[in-house]
Amino acid sequence: MTISNQKAFDSILSMAQNMLRLAAERAQSPVTPEMIEKELTKLSIMMEDDFVLVDRDALVDELIRRSSRTVGENATLSSGEDHVAWLDAERKKGWTYWQRYSEYMEARIPWTALDALDVATDEVLSQLEDPTREGAWDRRGLVVGHVQSGKTGNYTGLICKAADAGYKIIIVLAGLHNNLRSQTQVRLDEGFLGFASDGEDRPPVGVGLIDSDLSVRPNSGTDRTNGGDFRTANAAAIGNISPEERPWIFVVKKNKTVLERLLHWIRNRVADHVDPETGRKLVTNLPLLVIDDEADHGSVDTGENAVDEQGKPDFEHEPKTINRLIRSVLHHFSRKAYVGYTATPFANIFIHERGETQEHGPDLFPAAFITSLAAPSNYVGPGRVFGSASSTPEDLPLVRPLSDDEFQPWMPPRHKNGYRPRWQGEDRVPDSLAEAIRSFVYACAVRKLRGQGSKHSSMLIHVTRFTSVQNAVVNQVAEYVRDLKGRYTRGIELENLEASMRTEYQETFLPGMQGIRSALVEGETLEDFSWADIRAVLPDVLSDIRVREINGTAKDALDYAENDGTGLKVIAIGGDKLARGLTLEGLCTSYFLRTARMYDTLMQMGRWFGYRDGYLDVCRLYTSQEMVEWFGHIADAAEELRQEFDNMVAAGATPKQFGLRVKSHSVLTVTSRAKMRNARAMQLTYSGDLLQTIVFPNRKEDITANYNATDRFISALGPSTDLNDQHFVPQGQKWNGHLWRNVSALNVISFLRDYRTHSASFRIMSPLIADFIEEMNKDRELTRWTVALIGKDSGPDDKPHRKVGGCSVNMLQRKRTTEHADRYSIKTLISPRDQAIDLTEPEWRAALDLSQKTWRNDTDRNEGKEPPSEPRGPQIRHVLGEGIAEAGIPARRERGLIMLYLLDPEGAGVDELKDADPVVAWAISFPSSTSERKVSNSRYIANSVLWGGLNDWVD
Repeated sequence: MTISNQKAFDSILSMAQNMLRLAAERAQSPVTPEMIEKELTKLSIMMEDDFVLVDRDALVDELIRRSSRTVGENATLSSGEDHVAWLDAERKKGWTYWQRYSEYMEARIPWTALDALDVATDEVLSQLEDPTREGAWDRRGLVVGHVQSGKTGNYTGLICKAADAGYKIIIVLAGLHNNLRSQTQVRLDEGFLGFASDGEDRPPVGVGLIDSDLSVRPNSGTDRTNGGDFRTANAAAIGNISPEERPWIFVVKKNKTVLERLLHWIRNRVADHVDPETGRKLVTNLPLLVIDDEADHGSVDTGENAVDEQGKPDFEHEPKTINRLIRSVLHHFSRKAYVGYTATPFANIFIHERGETQEHGPDLFPAAFITSLAAPSNYVGPGRVFGSASSTPEDLPLVRPLSDDEFQPWMPPRHKNGYRPRWQGEDRVPDSLAEAIRSFVYACAVRKLRGQGSKHSSMLIHVTRFTSVQNAVVNQVAEYVRDLKGRYTRGIELENLEASMRTEYQETFLPGMQGIRSALVEGETLEDFSWADIRAVLPDVLSDIRVREINGTAKDALDYAENDGTGLKVIAIGGDKLARGLTLEGLCTSYFLRTARMYDTLMQMGRWFGYRDGYLDVCRLYTSQEMVEWFGHIADAAEELRQEFDNMVAAGATPKQFGLRVKSHSVLTVTSRAKMRNARAMQLTYSGDLLQTIVFPNRKEDITANYNATDRFISALGPSTDLNDQHFVPQGQKWNGHLWRNVSALNVISFLRDYRTHSASFRIMSPLIADFIEEMNKDRELTRWTVALIGKDSGPDDKPHRKVGGCSVNMLQRKRTTEHADRYSIKTLISPRDQAIDLTEPEWRAALDLSQKTWRNDTDRNEGKEPPSEPRGPQIRHVLGEGIAEAGIPARRERGLIMLYLLDPEGAGVDELKDADPVVAWAISFPSSTSERKVSNSRYIANSVLWGGLNDWVD
């Protein structure tokens, strides 16, 4: 599509989108294909010249796609301390920067997403202070988004609104590398400044093409060139800033030299007051907004002992350099707001909320607010790519898991700088990487045939952090691409290659596309193509592909802007510079072997997350089986964090009350040890948790020992009732199994001490759980238990019932997920309804009501399209622990629930379990509690708020 054609397409799209929004509001119904045709017919008369340049079918497809998008609901924890509410409709009248940014975004995102952006930026801005408010004020918050989900677009909108409201100095902290800083500056040129900040001419771009009024142009103290960061020359040229001037923006790296220059300029050219007590230079007439992009990276103080053992701040503490300089910048303004943006807040929640020094001011703990952004329905993130830690490979259609022997002979997990990768003794790519490159070639071909040839398409290869090794990989990849190109353009020695690629495309790639569409694509019709179609465009596709090395020493760059008309087709090979923040436009294929062991580092490396409208089905991720497990575990950890967050929001808590636990993996660490100075491997509570066994030993003697322990446990319980004989069974539900009520805690503790959990189990350590129950008994909690033995409740009953403790039950089928030599791992054990066993009807309905209130309609959380029709586990545990006073529902903290299951060893897919006893699995649902009873566990990490206790925050 030419530039003029694209301009016409965008113009029609923007107009049509607005007309459809009004038509849908008038009809009080969703947009239909008939509505789209009707509005386009009107526009074809009004915009006749533009319609000649565009493909009407493509317009219809894009409008159908956009009309099907939804956006979930955000959630915010906030503190009203020293905050005056100020943002209302009257205050927003006449806002220029937001209006033109909104208009600019109309052609780029669905109106539902634009409306959501408006709501989200209002929500964050309202948590900041009115910039016109007199006196000193300080608001610090955190916005938690999703990896590659549009955080830059969100904070660009926030910047526009903040500038409209009267914030005069806006500083954007944009990563640690020049290319990321430059990329951010380009985005802000387009969305806020309205001109290209790379020369004296400063031609209009983005919003500047919508509003050409030079009198409203903001000022920029930095530019988009690679060396365009804040320099001494900038400081001299800017001079002094007055409150009457249009706002100034500075897009700077988190770099010691740059931040020191900026701080020097603030002290010597901007400050208008000196604090008579401390002698500190202050800016009192210019309100400041600091946006900290990737706030968990570089900004967190990793110094030791910011707070002593009693929780008191050490005012003489010396923070680490970047943290110190950011805090110092804020400390020189009497009116300031700081907003951190991150998708991985694991490091930020470990900041001690009392950390403060006299010289640098408070630490960056988000004391004012934490906002969790919901993802639009077309966002593809960890929850959809990896499911959970227990998802099987067949559940993950985007992922091609690699066995160790498919990459380790070429790139061992541990190698040194200077290592020379070899495959089968030759200087070439391994077969799995060659397959991935061909997958990218097919993706480019399909996109070209779909009319997306002028769009960017990228492939990521991330296998080592050493630049010398990256260079060797670049040479191998470039040679393989040259070979493919040479054969297809010259027809030399092509017959066997073409035959194998035809088979690969028809039998693997094409069915993979169809599987992805079935599992993940909605609201789109994506066309398939025959091998003949693909073959016809392969020479051109291969000729367009470029191989780029992206690291600190390479001169290559991802020059997307220079290729806007034709679309850059690039294979990007690198390490840290590709790992965080840098956007790979049109990313289709990823080959990822990096073995970082930290939640936040791994998640940020997930460049493959994001939006893939029109081509999700051609995307593929090649990574190790171990990484698939790790990412699944991280997805679980992130969801646990969000669930905890939602419950705190429902309770009206503040960030200071946000006691948070984060899963700790047996191999992974949550974030770097340095960032966890304020976290303690510590005293643990299971209150409010669901624990379930999903990892089992595969030795027959261990299986038998657990079966015998269960047999003794159930035998001691006495007669059971039918599992359908509950206090309340919702209409249409039927159960298979046995139920015991008012079982003593001693019986449960004895069982847990007898049961052998596997050492690789991330959280389930039976003796520790038994210790916890004993501790809670001292406060008369978890003293009476409900025990359920649960069998398969639907489907053909073709397996014989097995007896345990004299009770007959049919076994569940649970196939193993990943092959391990020492264990049997399964998918999630329990059914969602199981935690509701033996609730009273009022409890069940209260838990359902709370589940619906905390439902965010967030696709990446795998919540489903509709609000839940059954209560969810976290909300059940909350209702049991807290009760609902207004509904007359008392707390039942004395009641625990343990659910027992027999898994069929023959259906496990594990050779070692043939002829074994049934595998006993169990789950425990703990009601929430305010008890301070804890047990020691080095596998769980808690932030300072939790280990400080929730009752200490009243000063």
